[in-house]
Amino acid sequence: MTVPVQPPAVSPVSLVATTATLTNVASSATSVTIAAANTARKGIYVYNDSTQTLFLSFSAVASSSSYVVQIPTASFWEMPVPPVYTGLITGIWVSANGNARVTELS
Repeated sequence: MTVPVQPPAVSPVSLVATTATLTNVASSATSVTIAAANTARKGIYVYNDSTQTLFLSFSAVASSSSYVVQIPTASFWEMPVPPVYTGLITGIWVSANGNARVTELS
């Protein structure tokens, strides 16, 4: 008889956030920091209120050809959990207008 292997259980306590930090990041046609590295990060939400697509990267420099996710105009993205990436998040728009509305949970 074969017994299926279950993934390890994730403790709900590890996903509990007690602080929400809101930040507005002005759009830019050059790479900008969306969220600094934060080892206490439990989640992050980004709303793009620009008329241009926002390209997010989990690296020091974002570009429209090297990114993790595209956030279209007037759209929302949330980091899937678990696991949560706690490093630097950068972004770039094709042209500058509007903002990224960022909520980071810790």
